[in-house]
Amino acid sequence: MRCAILGLIGGVAWLQAQAVLPGAGVQLACALGAVLAALAVLVPAWRARRLAFSLLRTGLAAMAGALAGFAWAALVAQSTLSDELAKADEGRDFEIVGTIDSLASRQDGSIRFNFAVESPSAVPPRIVLSWYAGMRAGGGAPPPELLPGERWRLKVRLQRPHGNANPYGFDYELWLLEQGIRATGYVRAGGSNERLAEFMPTAHNAVERARYAIRERINAALPDARYAGVVIALAMGDQRAISQLDWQMFSRTGISHLVSISGLHITMIAGLVAWLAGWLWRKSFFMPEWQLPLLLPAARLAAIAGFFAAWGYVALAGFGVPAQRTLYMLAVVALALWLDRLSAISHVLALAAAVVVILDPWAVMWPGFWLSFAAVAAILYATVGRMSPAGSGPAAEVAPVAASSIPIDGDSKPGGRWKAAWFVRLRENLRLAAVTQVAVTVGLVPLTMLLFSQVSLISPLANAIAIPVISLLVTPLALAGSVLPAPLAAPALQCAHWLLEALLNMLQWLSSQPLAVWSAPTPAWPIFVFALAGTAWMLAPRGWPLRWLGLACWLPLLSARPESPPAGELRVIAFDVGQGMAMLVETSGHRLLYDTGPAYSPETNGGNRVILPYLRARGITALDGMIVTHSDTDHSGGALAILRDIRTGWVLSSLPAGHPIAQASPRHAHCVAGQQWEWDGIRFEMLHPSAASYEDPGLKPNARGCTLRITARSGSLLLPADIEAKQEAALVAAVPDKLRADVLLVPHHGSGTSSTPAFLAAVRPQHGIFQLGYRNRYHHPRADVLQRYVDLGAGIWRTDEAGAVSLTFGDRTDVSAWRAQHRRYWHGR
Repeated sequence: MRCAILGLIGGVAWLQAQAVLPGAGVQLACALGAVLAALAVLVPAWRARRLAFSLLRTGLAAMAGALAGFAWAALVAQSTLSDELAKADEGRDFEIVGTIDSLASRQDGSIRFNFAVESPSAVPPRIVLSWYAGMRAGGGAPPPELLPGERWRLKVRLQRPHGNANPYGFDYELWLLEQGIRATGYVRAGGSNERLAEFMPTAHNAVERARYAIRERINAALPDARYAGVVIALAMGDQRAISQLDWQMFSRTGISHLVSISGLHITMIAGLVAWLAGWLWRKSFFMPEWQLPLLLPAARLAAIAGFFAAWGYVALAGFGVPAQRTLYMLAVVALALWLDRLSAISHVLALAAAVVVILDPWAVMWPGFWLSFAAVAAILYATVGRMSPAGSGPAAEVAPVAASSIPIDGDSKPGGRWKAAWFVRLRENLRLAAVTQVAVTVGLVPLTMLLFSQVSLISPLANAIAIPVISLLVTPLALAGSVLPAPLAAPALQCAHWLLEALLNMLQWLSSQPLAVWSAPTPAWPIFVFALAGTAWMLAPRGWPLRWLGLACWLPLLSARPESPPAGELRVIAFDVGQGMAMLVETSGHRLLYDTGPAYSPETNGGNRVILPYLRARGITALDGMIVTHSDTDHSGGALAILRDIRTGWVLSSLPAGHPIAQASPRHAHCVAGQQWEWDGIRFEMLHPSAASYEDPGLKPNARGCTLRITARSGSLLLPADIEAKQEAALVAAVPDKLRADVLLVPHHGSGTSSTPAFLAAVRPQHGIFQLGYRNRYHHPRADVLQRYVDLGAGIWRTDEAGAVSLTFGDRTDVSAWRAQHRRYWHGR
């Protein structure tokens, strides 16, 4: 069974790596192949005790699972993708009727929510909407308070799912697909936007309304509290009020798994309820005249009670996908207990994994799936069969001896032997907890480096402190405050916040230490497998020879250095940051960031959403320089986040000296025409603005955009920021010989105020890179501007269509697009 399930997971993962979904014929062939392979496994001849027959049977089982997983995942994907918005309907206004399907989140004057559509049929049944207070809503009034379960008529404008596409970036389109959301949009002004009903009575709406009431109760009890968002996350799973800085601290200390309704908390609640139900049932507490365990064994009753407690807690979390995975695992364990089938824990773990990928085939695409099962597997590998459960086995046998040797009240006093046994059980539990923590910490290092390119060195200490405080104190108090009467709820919630604040203040100090986190580039698969083998060696049973040598297998994993271009070669990546600019320029020994992307919200920007994940995955911890071309937030929005997290040598910009970015820079200077330097055989020269332009207060920020020309042996690159026609004409008149470039970053995203014919004639680009947002509200690029590049015969590279664009200037100039090289079936549907 285990081999078949591993094959099933592999088949599901194989499907998720496809650029195009297989047709019905391929799906049917895979399903038939799975049936035939499964029948072949049952052939009696394979049961002969011969190695060849055993291997063949194992291979057939794995093949059956892989083909079945591939066919099933394709079927589920095809069904989900069928509910999509037609391309022709993008940008159209619809009048829709439906219900608020989730908790709404407010941010910066707007509100965002899921909407279950009843009509019209042309709109997918589940969409995400934003309601803005500003331009798009047609006025300055804030949007109304939206409660889950309300029925509304709304005028909306929709588009198909689309997200930024970058190396090592978050796949927003995949996330929407897993949620069953097939369109996004915003509420329009001028329509009959009205509430039709206060509440539509469904089970889902009732759960969401209860979650809303809990969130409002916590906010009322903790007004302006520093970590109120964390208390909300622990009580009912809504993490949207946690700041990015707090998430960074949780990541550096390795406690992110605790700051939510996590698997640990769900299992804890389920275990507590199961124990209590079993104890009451064994005592026949409710009906003493009945011998209840004779009617139904207490273990079975406890399994049912624990599962339903977990189900209720997951419902409180809004049935988030990670919480669902834990629920599925507990369901398998409860079923195994009910059927008395707990013959091997590995079988239960494998079956739980099968349930997860069958119900959610996209689970294999997220780190949480692999970390959850890898953590349990590491614990089983390191402890099962090697440690006795508390109160049994060797621990129980030692207890009588300990009673006569440990001076706890003395043997002459009643209860001395019981106290000694209690001490031994406590010692065994602490030893088991320590071994478990070591197993998880050591066992997950290779996987954590593969998924996040960093590992927290202080995680064991942080978790040893945080797990008991959050799981045994803060979370129970937060839950109690959610359900207790109002006079008792506020003190419980305030106490929870006080404990949490004390804990997180200490963890904040820990996370600020220089060696809190070890970072290295994302490992290649051979290095990862080698490190995994070393980890298994280290966690092997006592007596295994030279277990410490397993550390040597980690050396390639932890000591890798960031890859750099060969000498004389130039590499550039134009990030897909939406409506904005950001490019990383690399020589063999230096790195320069040109612009930092837009600010998406007060908490998120191109820096922490796109650029920093890329730098961390590459193992890049320092930049030699940064250029912030001008103050517009679509170019400077991510600068502060990058300066906070990445060591930067200097910053050139057209910003005034008092600007926050200039103040945060280690060394800041204005970019001025004539500045030039050379790195590793690559020449950099600033062409604009002039020094005199800084004396003119009437100039727009665009007019002072830092224009940089980079020259390598095989070609050149011109980066003109958002300069407009007047500045282009000045450059053509002043330095026409320096404008010639093989690749041009299209000025001002292809607006009608730039890319004049005279400027393009001077540059004569072979490739034009348009950094812009999908269906942006400025309608960039202008059709006539785009046509000018087509008429020149230049290659058109749009980040809204191609994703991140990579350039290599070596023996020749190569250009490639991320979406073309890493296309998946859900992209651009």
